[in-house]
Amino acid sequence: MDRQLALDLTIPPALSRDDFLTTAANRDALAMLDDPNLWPQGRLLLIGGAGAGKSHLARFWADENGARVIRAATISPAGVDALLGWGGALVVENAHEIAGISEAEDALFHLWNLAGARRALLLITARMPPRDWGIRLPDLLSRLESAAQAVLGPPDDALLPAVLVKLFADRQIQVAPDVVDWLAVRMERDLGLARHLVAAIDRKSLADRRPVTRRLAAELLDKLSPPDHTPAMPSAS
Repeated sequence: MDRQLALDLTIPPALSRDDFLTTAANRDALAMLDDPNLWPQGRLLLIGGAGAGKSHLARFWADENGARVIRAATISPAGVDALLGWGGALVVENAHEIAGISEAEDALFHLWNLAGARRALLLITARMPPRDWGIRLPDLLSRLESAAQAVLGPPDDALLPAVLVKLFADRQIQVAPDVVDWLAVRMERDLGLARHLVAAIDRKSLADRRPVTRRLAAELLDKLSPPDHTPAMPSAS
Protein backbone atom coordinates (compact mmCIF):
# COMPACT_ATOMS: atom_id res chain seq x y z
CA MET A 1 0.00 0.00 0.00
CA ASP A 2 1.25 3.45 -0.90
CA ARG A 3 1.77 5.14 2.44
CA GLN A 4 2.65 8.74 3.18
CA LEU A 5 5.21 9.75 5.77
CA ALA A 6 3.21 11.40 8.54
CA LEU A 7 5.03 14.48 9.77
CA ASP A 8 3.80 16.29 12.86
CA LEU A 9 3.19 19.75 11.42
CA THR A 10 0.44 20.71 13.81
CA ILE A 11 0.32 24.18 15.29
CA PRO A 12 0.47 24.56 19.09
CA PRO A 13 -2.92 24.21 20.79
CA ALA A 14 -4.86 27.44 21.26
CA LEU A 15 -4.68 28.28 24.97
CA SER A 16 -6.26 31.73 25.23
CA ARG A 17 -9.33 32.48 27.35
CA ASP A 18 -11.41 32.79 24.18
CA ASP A 19 -10.44 29.23 23.26
CA PHE A 20 -11.50 27.78 26.61
CA LEU A 21 -14.74 25.79 26.43
CA THR A 22 -16.92 26.62 29.42
CA THR A 23 -19.60 24.15 30.55
CA ALA A 24 -21.09 22.96 33.82
CA ALA A 25 -18.04 20.71 34.26
CA ASN A 26 -15.64 23.63 34.69
CA ARG A 27 -17.73 26.76 35.25
CA ASP A 28 -17.32 26.85 39.04
CA ALA A 29 -13.57 26.29 38.82
CA LEU A 30 -13.22 29.11 36.30
CA ALA A 31 -15.23 31.47 38.50
CA MET A 32 -13.00 30.69 41.47
CA LEU A 33 -9.86 31.17 39.40
CA ASP A 34 -11.10 34.59 38.34
CA ASP A 35 -11.73 35.80 41.90
CA PRO A 36 -8.54 35.82 44.02
CA ASN A 37 -10.66 37.11 46.90
CA LEU A 38 -11.78 33.50 47.23
CA TRP A 39 -8.19 32.32 47.64
CA PRO A 40 -7.27 32.22 51.34
CA GLN A 41 -3.92 34.01 51.68
CA GLY A 42 -3.63 34.15 47.89
CA ARG A 43 -3.20 30.42 47.25
CA LEU A 44 -5.38 28.09 45.18
CA LEU A 45 -5.17 24.43 44.11
CA LEU A 46 -6.62 23.66 40.68
CA ILE A 47 -7.55 19.97 40.64
CA GLY A 48 -8.58 17.86 37.65
CA GLY A 49 -7.78 14.66 35.81
CA ALA A 50 -5.46 14.34 32.82
CA GLY A 51 -6.74 16.48 29.97
CA ALA A 52 -9.39 18.19 32.08
CA GLY A 53 -8.19 21.66 31.09
CA LYS A 54 -5.89 22.57 34.00
CA SER A 55 -3.02 23.71 31.81
CA HIS A 56 -5.33 25.70 29.55
CA LEU A 57 -6.83 27.53 32.53
CA ALA A 58 -3.43 28.05 34.14
CA ARG A 59 -1.85 29.38 30.95
CA PHE A 60 -4.37 32.09 30.21
CA TRP A 61 -4.55 33.01 33.90
CA ALA A 62 -0.78 33.35 33.88
CA ASP A 63 -0.86 35.52 30.76
CA GLU A 64 -3.51 37.78 32.26
CA ASN A 65 -1.69 38.11 35.59
CA GLY A 66 1.91 38.30 34.39
CA ALA A 67 2.70 35.04 36.14
CA ARG A 68 5.57 32.69 35.44
CA VAL A 69 4.66 29.02 34.84
CA ILE A 70 6.93 26.27 36.18
CA ARG A 71 6.71 22.52 36.62
CA ALA A 72 6.67 21.48 40.28
CA ALA A 73 9.24 18.71 39.95
CA THR A 74 11.86 21.17 38.65
CA ILE A 75 11.83 23.45 41.71
CA SER A 76 14.83 23.43 44.04
CA PRO A 77 15.06 25.14 47.45
CA ALA A 78 17.94 27.28 46.23
CA GLY A 79 15.89 28.68 43.36
CA VAL A 80 12.69 29.52 45.24
CA ASP A 81 13.53 33.11 46.10
CA ALA A 82 13.96 34.08 42.44
CA LEU A 83 10.60 32.65 41.41
CA LEU A 84 8.31 35.05 43.18
CA GLY A 85 8.51 38.80 43.63
CA TRP A 86 6.56 41.02 46.01
CA GLY A 87 2.92 41.13 44.97
CA GLY A 88 3.60 38.92 41.97
CA ALA A 89 2.03 35.70 40.74
CA LEU A 90 3.24 32.18 39.98
CA VAL A 91 1.77 29.00 38.53
CA VAL A 92 3.18 25.66 39.68
CA GLU A 93 1.97 22.83 37.45
CA ASN A 94 1.62 19.11 38.16
CA ALA A 95 2.38 19.36 41.86
CA HIS A 96 1.36 15.73 42.39
CA GLU A 97 4.64 14.76 40.66
CA ILE A 98 6.78 15.95 43.59
CA ALA A 99 5.62 13.24 46.01
CA GLY A 100 8.64 11.47 47.44
CA ILE A 101 11.13 13.92 45.90
CA SER A 102 12.56 15.47 49.05
CA GLU A 103 14.15 18.48 47.37
CA ALA A 104 10.99 19.33 45.43
CA GLU A 105 8.78 18.91 48.50
CA ASP A 106 11.07 21.20 50.51
CA ALA A 107 11.04 23.73 47.68
CA LEU A 108 7.26 23.81 47.41
CA PHE A 109 7.00 24.20 51.19
CA HIS A 110 9.35 27.22 51.10
CA LEU A 111 7.54 28.62 48.06
CA TRP A 112 4.21 28.31 49.87
CA ASN A 113 5.52 30.30 52.83
CA LEU A 114 7.24 32.85 50.61
CA ALA A 115 4.03 33.53 48.67
CA GLY A 116 2.29 34.42 51.91
CA ALA A 117 5.12 36.63 53.13
CA ARG A 118 5.29 38.51 49.82
CA ARG A 119 1.52 38.73 49.36
CA ALA A 120 1.80 37.02 46.00
CA LEU A 121 -0.72 34.82 44.21
CA LEU A 122 0.19 31.13 43.97
CA LEU A 123 -1.78 28.82 41.69
CA ILE A 124 -0.93 25.12 41.95
CA THR A 125 -2.30 22.47 39.58
CA ALA A 126 -2.56 18.73 40.23
CA ARG A 127 -4.47 15.69 39.07
CA MET A 128 -5.86 14.77 42.49
CA PRO A 129 -6.25 16.23 45.99
CA PRO A 130 -3.04 16.53 48.07
CA ARG A 131 -4.01 13.64 50.36
CA ASP A 132 -3.56 11.31 47.38
CA TRP A 133 -0.14 12.56 46.23
CA GLY A 134 1.96 10.61 48.70
CA ILE A 135 3.59 13.70 50.24
CA ARG A 136 6.17 12.78 52.90
CA LEU A 137 6.70 16.24 54.39
CA PRO A 138 3.95 16.63 57.02
CA ASP A 139 4.10 20.43 57.20
CA LEU A 140 3.68 20.72 53.44
CA LEU A 141 0.79 18.28 53.38
CA SER A 142 -1.07 20.11 56.15
CA ARG A 143 -0.74 23.42 54.29
CA LEU A 144 -1.86 21.97 50.99
CA GLU A 145 -4.87 20.29 52.55
CA SER A 146 -5.94 23.57 54.13
CA ALA A 147 -5.88 25.42 50.80
CA ALA A 148 -8.91 26.34 48.71
CA GLN A 149 -9.54 23.96 45.82
CA ALA A 150 -11.09 24.62 42.41
CA VAL A 151 -12.11 21.24 41.03
CA LEU A 152 -12.65 20.47 37.36
CA GLY A 153 -15.38 17.87 36.93
CA PRO A 154 -15.45 15.09 34.33
CA PRO A 155 -16.55 16.22 30.86
CA ASP A 156 -20.31 16.46 30.40
CA ASP A 157 -22.47 15.97 27.32
CA ALA A 158 -21.63 19.46 26.09
CA LEU A 159 -17.91 19.52 26.84
CA LEU A 160 -16.64 16.32 25.23
CA PRO A 161 -17.86 16.99 21.67
CA ALA A 162 -16.72 20.62 21.94
CA VAL A 163 -13.26 19.46 23.00
CA LEU A 164 -13.10 17.00 20.12
CA VAL A 165 -13.94 19.78 17.66
CA LYS A 166 -11.23 21.99 19.19
CA LEU A 167 -8.62 19.23 19.11
CA PHE A 168 -9.28 18.54 15.44
CA ALA A 169 -9.20 22.29 14.71
CA ASP A 170 -5.85 22.63 16.52
CA ARG A 171 -4.51 20.12 14.01
CA GLN A 172 -6.20 21.90 11.11
CA ILE A 173 -8.41 18.89 10.38
CA GLN A 174 -11.91 19.37 9.07
CA VAL A 175 -14.20 16.64 10.37
CA ALA A 176 -17.85 16.09 9.61
CA PRO A 177 -20.12 16.74 12.61
CA ASP A 178 -21.45 13.18 12.47
CA VAL A 179 -17.94 11.83 13.18
CA VAL A 180 -17.63 13.97 16.30
CA ASP A 181 -21.13 13.06 17.45
CA TRP A 182 -20.42 9.36 16.86
CA LEU A 183 -17.24 9.49 18.94
CA ALA A 184 -18.77 11.56 21.74
CA VAL A 185 -21.47 9.01 22.53
CA ARG A 186 -19.16 5.98 22.38
CA MET A 187 -15.87 6.94 23.99
CA GLU A 188 -15.08 7.26 27.69
CA ARG A 189 -15.60 10.76 29.07
CA ASP A 190 -11.88 11.28 29.36
CA LEU A 191 -10.28 14.38 27.85
CA GLY A 192 -6.86 12.76 27.99
CA LEU A 193 -8.19 9.93 25.82
CA ALA A 194 -9.74 12.50 23.48
CA ARG A 195 -6.37 14.18 22.98
CA HIS A 196 -4.57 10.89 22.25
CA LEU A 197 -7.39 9.71 20.01
CA VAL A 198 -7.38 12.83 17.82
CA ALA A 199 -3.58 12.64 17.50
CA ALA A 200 -3.79 8.97 16.47
CA ILE A 201 -6.55 9.70 13.94
CA ASP A 202 -4.46 12.51 12.47
CA ARG A 203 -1.38 10.28 12.09
CA LYS A 204 -3.35 7.39 10.60
CA SER A 205 -5.23 9.63 8.18
CA LEU A 206 -1.99 11.15 6.90
CA ALA A 207 -0.08 7.86 6.73
CA ASP A 208 -2.83 6.02 4.83
CA ARG A 209 -4.07 9.02 2.86
CA ARG A 210 -7.57 8.41 4.18
CA PRO A 211 -10.22 10.95 5.06
CA VAL A 212 -11.36 11.11 8.68
CA THR A 213 -14.50 8.99 8.69
CA ARG A 214 -16.45 7.13 11.35
CA ARG A 215 -14.80 3.90 10.26
CA LEU A 216 -11.31 5.33 10.72
CA ALA A 217 -12.33 6.85 14.06
CA ALA A 218 -13.75 3.51 15.19
CA GLU A 219 -10.49 1.69 14.36
CA LEU A 220 -8.46 4.04 16.53
CA LEU A 221 -11.02 4.25 19.33
CA ASP A 222 -11.01 0.46 19.62
CA LYS A 223 -7.21 0.44 19.94
CA LEU A 224 -7.02 3.23 22.52
CA SER A 225 -10.02 2.43 24.73
CA PRO A 226 -9.43 0.56 28.01
CA PRO A 227 -9.86 -3.24 27.72
CA ASP A 228 -12.98 -3.23 29.90
CA HIS A 229 -14.64 -0.54 27.82
CA THR A 230 -16.83 -2.48 25.42
CA PRO A 231 -19.88 -0.38 24.49
CA ALA A 232 -22.30 -1.69 21.92
CA MET A 233 -21.42 -0.03 18.64
CA PRO A 234 -23.57 0.10 15.55
CA SER A 235 -21.89 -0.03 12.19
CA ALA A 236 -19.32 2.72 11.67
CA SER A 237 -19.71 2.68 7.91
